Amino acid sequence: MSTPPFLPLIDPSGSTLLPSLALLGPVLIPSTLVQAVLPTLPSQASYYVHAEDSNEDLISYLDNGAQKIVISLSQLQELDGQVPKERLILRIAEENLSSVKEYDGEISGIYLTSSAIHTPKSIGLPNLDIFIQHPSPNPTELLQSIKSSRPSSYVIPTEYLAASAKTTSTHLSIAEAFLAPIISDRPDGLFPTIVSSSNHSIKPLGLVYSSVESVTEAILTQKGVYQSRKHGLWRKGETSGAVQELVGVKADCDSDALVFEVVQHGSGFCHLPQSTCFGNFSGLAKLEDTLKSRLESAPEGSYTKRIFTDDKLLRSKIMEEAEELCDAQDKDHIAFEAADLLYFALARCISKGVSLKDVEKALDKKSLKITRRKGDAKPKWENKINGTGGEARENQAVKVESKPTEPIPKTFPEVDESRIKMRNVTLSKLNKEEQKKLLLRPVLNSLAMIDKVKPIVERVRKEGDAGLKAMTKQFDKADLSSNVLLPPFQTPSAEQLPEDVRKAIDVAYENVKTFHQAQAETKPLIVETMPGVQCSRFVRPIARVGVYVPGGTAILPSTAIMLGVPAQVAGCKTIVLATPPRPDGSISPEVLYVAKLVGVTCILKAGGAQAVGAMAYGTEEVPKVDKIFGPGNQWVTAAKMLVQNDTDALVAIDMPAGPSEVLVIADHTANPIFVASDLLSQAEHGTDSQVVLVGINLTAKLLEEIEDQIDIQAKALPRVAIAREAIKKSVIVLVESQKEAIDFSNEYAPEHLILHLEEAEKAVEGIENAGSVFVGAFSPESCGDYASGTNHTLPTNGFARQFSGVNTLSFQKHITSQLVSGDGLRVLGPSVVRLAEREGLEAHANAVRVRLAELSK
Repeated sequence: MSTPPFLPLIDPSGSTLLPSLALLGPVLIPSTLVQAVLPTLPSQASYYVHAEDSNEDLISYLDNGAQKIVISLSQLQELDGQVPKERLILRIAEENLSSVKEYDGEISGIYLTSSAIHTPKSIGLPNLDIFIQHPSPNPTELLQSIKSSRPSSYVIPTEYLAASAKTTSTHLSIAEAFLAPIISDRPDGLFPTIVSSSNHSIKPLGLVYSSVESVTEAILTQKGVYQSRKHGLWRKGETSGAVQELVGVKADCDSDALVFEVVQHGSGFCHLPQSTCFGNFSGLAKLEDTLKSRLESAPEGSYTKRIFTDDKLLRSKIMEEAEELCDAQDKDHIAFEAADLLYFALARCISKGVSLKDVEKALDKKSLKITRRKGDAKPKWENKINGTGGEARENQAVKVESKPTEPIPKTFPEVDESRIKMRNVTLSKLNKEEQKKLLLRPVLNSLAMIDKVKPIVERVRKEGDAGLKAMTKQFDKADLSSNVLLPPFQTPSAEQLPEDVRKAIDVAYENVKTFHQAQAETKPLIVETMPGVQCSRFVRPIARVGVYVPGGTAILPSTAIMLGVPAQVAGCKTIVLATPPRPDGSISPEVLYVAKLVGVTCILKAGGAQAVGAMAYGTEEVPKVDKIFGPGNQWVTAAKMLVQNDTDALVAIDMPAGPSEVLVIADHTANPIFVASDLLSQAEHGTDSQVVLVGINLTAKLLEEIEDQIDIQAKALPRVAIAREAIKKSVIVLVESQKEAIDFSNEYAPEHLILHLEEAEKAVEGIENAGSVFVGAFSPESCGDYASGTNHTLPTNGFARQFSGVNTLSFQKHITSQLVSGDGLRVLGPSVVRLAEREGLEAHANAVRVRLAELSK
């Protein structure tokens, strides 16, 4: 059948019917119920979405798994060919049927409300599917219509459906509705039925027969039930234990045969010792069974067992076989290497409980996507093959403070409903070594990364602007005539930069500027250390600074504010703002607006290691700087470390960088909702984000409430998959006192420290190591990230023990001076002479002696 005999329209009362309805074909979900229904939909179910709001993101429904969407004419025109016609059903009024022909090439079907019977042939559109919703359905009449109106399909709200064997005056039997158009061509009225394994769809399990009675029971019980030609109903596995879970029932194109898709348990389907009635499985299906058997039976410590239990060994084998497949050239060699790769890839799946069917489902889900990722390799691998790297194309961000580095598409809540939970440890129950492990961060192989960025930096150094332009084209896909943009910068239009965004940037700018101006030293420090000896210290701006703002697909005006404002307040004469351009060569209007506010003197349209190299050494167009600031990925961090150690560059950097992190200390007064939100605000940065909760004497009830909130809030996030991975690696440390909590925090030295404490302000006195502290229930870390006034460029990876966050003084240097009078030298000189003589530095001593001699005349 090209279209299902009926299409269930899900309403709030329909959840109990979903297990049976999901067996038979797609269900139709109103867009207003999508988020509520999807988590309860059986995994094998397919669905359409009835888009009811003209402002909806239609493509997101298809990207997230809907096979088709039902849309209005205005929505069809809005899509303007972006979606294949096979995915679109046009909702149209019955009186407008005659106008459908002009849209025949843009849609696969029509949806109308009508009490009449319409078929593709009757309306002159043989290539379209017809979905009819009766305005006042009568179950008995509907059953007859389904039989007579094929190949049209009836849309039936679930309030009129029932999981029953027979249709009543008020409810239509799901089983009868499915069977209504199916006709047997056999004298005994049975339907030939192919039984297929849900796990191994390559070869059928066997051929059996079904009756109206057996199919009805199978649909209602979701079990494998068939009709024996000799013994009546055959409930598979009832005596042998080899039961079947039914996951799908379909009719063939002539509506006279069926296919049952099942999960087979026990000894199998066939009465003989073989996988199917047609012999054993072969190929991938056989390999899957073999690997499952080896996982169970291989001796501990053996190579076979280690393939499943040693992640590093299996990773090495997969990488090895992938490379050998890429190197293979002739047909036989490619097939041989592909078989090896499939073996180890499937071993990885089996070791993690993933079946071939799960892989097929993932493939099917990917095939439904309309939005496609950029058609190239991920930067990690493209750069590995090419031996190069660039910030705008490298997706493993080491440190981006304010926002994710990639835009997040509109998505439904994840279907994975397993609990998102941090692991718990009680600090007092751990030995010293175990406690030390809690302080560890991910190991970053900085030396390996430095080796990778050396060729990039060296190319910029040697080729200058030409090399920079070539790499910007290669990595950022922007073909520029010049990599620099000089003031005056054009003010973005209201269309480019909405007024509310402009105002938000202005608020952040003013607050950050106010706080950083207060840090500035306004007068020299002057001290008379002894009569006639005056020492002083005064501040001067670093003349030329470079600030790196990650960009490309991301929009990070907050980072531009956090680096540009202190440079402006410090009085730096040259401020070079480097940020990757978009493919059209432009800079995000938000960053451009901030650049104008903070007085940037040059915008460098480049990202990654090449931008760092250009600022460190300078080119004909790009001014050389004396210090480089800003977050970035591994390529940027490695390039900064490389140039700061090159004496030819004579450039400093702000600080080392690592994954974003937060430590929250909470006591009995903590609000679980606030605590969970603070933990998740860092967890969504990346899967390597470091998230720690230190709980002081938390009751079991309060701890459970916090854990519940983590699960609930995480599942509502667009970046839930990232948060899930970060939380999985995160920890709740349970302690008995506030002192124990603060001692642990000081050892950990977090980037962000949040205090949910009864006397939070007082507790700050005990903080010795932290990038920035957020005091009390109403001080979320997000405020510091954006607009409270403090800086969000902070030390990570435990470097808060040695480094401060970026501040006004980071963009300045101190110079000392001394003024010694004659009387002062008479008193101080002899001590200087004696110390110089003791060190064997006679010229030092003589410089004082000649002056003392002159004074004695």
